[in-house]
Parts: sequence; structure tokens; C-alpha cells
Amino acid sequence: MFISYTTDMLFSWRSLLLQPFRALLGRFSFSNSGQQGTAFSGPSIDSSGVHDYKYDVFISFRGADTRNTFVDHLYAHLTRKGVFTFKDDKRLEKGECLSPQLRQAIANSRISIVVFSKRYAESTWCLEEMATIVECRKDFKQTVFPVFYDIDPSHVRKQSGVYQNAFISHMNKFKHDPNKVVRWTRAMVDLTEIVGWDLRNK
Repeated sequence: MFISYTTDMLFSWRSLLLQPFRALLGRFSFSNSGQQGTAFSGPSIDSSGVHDYKYDVFISFRGADTRNTFVDHLYAHLTRKGVFTFKDDKRLEKGECLSPQLRQAIANSRISIVVFSKRYAESTWCLEEMATIVECRKDFKQTVFPVFYDIDPSHVRKQSGVYQNAFISHMNKFKHDPNKVVRWTRAMVDLTEIVGWDLRNK
């Protein structure tokens, strides 16, 4: 029921966003503290002034929690609705930095869905994805929908509860680069200020 409602709403968003609109700020590029010196650009703009996105939706998720449950069902419903969705099933979450191709996929998506789950914060890869999505929201006006899957949104906002140990571990690991963890915590706070979906016990 919820996934059907979600995909119907996203489909409505897709129909709205596909209408031509003028770019006010042109093409952007920036680099961030997660990958210094690596710039990436937002959606290109064609001759009529319309943003040329590569994907309708980008889904950020922790596979160990949601790959065979919520995310797979969501992805299936989106694709059946004709929504072109990026779901990175082949990634290896062992590294700390995102590949330029994955960062560009985020930037070239109309909408991002961040699925916060119990083990999401354990993955530096997921946290880098999330922070990149927040930057795209600010710089490219990307639409973002947070989903709180079996987790209290306040734990995400405060990095408490099931997220507390993960962030203590990150702060110890990145003592040499504390700005990295600060970037992640600020991104989480930003996303919890957006109206999202609380899927506890559903």
C-alpha cells in the first residue's frame, strides 16, 4: 500500500518536472571536502533552456538492511511506472570515497530518495552519498525525499540511538579529518528538516 502510494506520488512529480522550465543559474560545478579537487556538474541544459537529466530518481540505501525488502519493491514499482531509477546494486561499500561516475549519477538525477535504516550510518559510502545528495539539493535544486525505514527520525537528526556508536567510530577513525564527519552530521540534520516518510512498524 505505502509503496504504491509513494510511486504514484513520484510519478506525479515526474510528470510535473518533465515540463519545460528555464534555468536561472545555468550549469554548476563544485568540489567538496569528501573528494577535494574532484568537480562534477549538475544536469546539462539544452538549447531550449530545459534541464537534461539522465535519471528520474536516485536511491541511496544500505543494502544489508533494505536490498531484498523495501528498496527492491520500491525500485520495481518505479520502473513499472516508467520512472527511470538508478539503484546501485553492484557497488562495493569498502571504500570511503564515491567514484566520479556515481557522484555524477546523483547530480544528474531529478529526485533522490535517501532510505535511512538501522545500519545506514555504519557505511561511510552511504554517508558520502547522502552528503553529496544534500549538496545537489542546495546547488542544483534537486528534490529529495528521506525515508526512515525502521528507525526513529530523531536518531538520524541527533546521531543518537542506533546511530550513536557508528558516529563515535567515525569520529575516532577520522580524527585527522574531522570535517568529514561534520559534513555527514550536517547533511543528516538538513534531511530530517524535510518532510519524509516514517516507516517504523509498517
